[in-house]
Amino acid sequence: MITDTEIKIKGIEALINTLGEVEAERFISLVMREPFDYTKWQRTLWVDKSVAELSDAAMQFRKKIENAKRKRIA
Repeated sequence: MITDTEIKIKGIEALINTLGEVEAERFISLVMREPFDYTKWQRTLWVDKSVAELSDAAMQFRKKIENAKRKRIA
């Protein structure tokens, strides 16, 4: 299990890697500005998707990220 600080660091890194620095900051600003119930949001996020569809999409996304990382290294 990692610490709260490590989770925050990894979260910020993930946002920056995905959105870039400016858009990551904008995202954080939007979340901080608006009242936000994560649990309520999750209940309605993918109501039209099955577990298998979500799993498949997650695996495809992970492959895409891994391929992008490999290209940066090469």
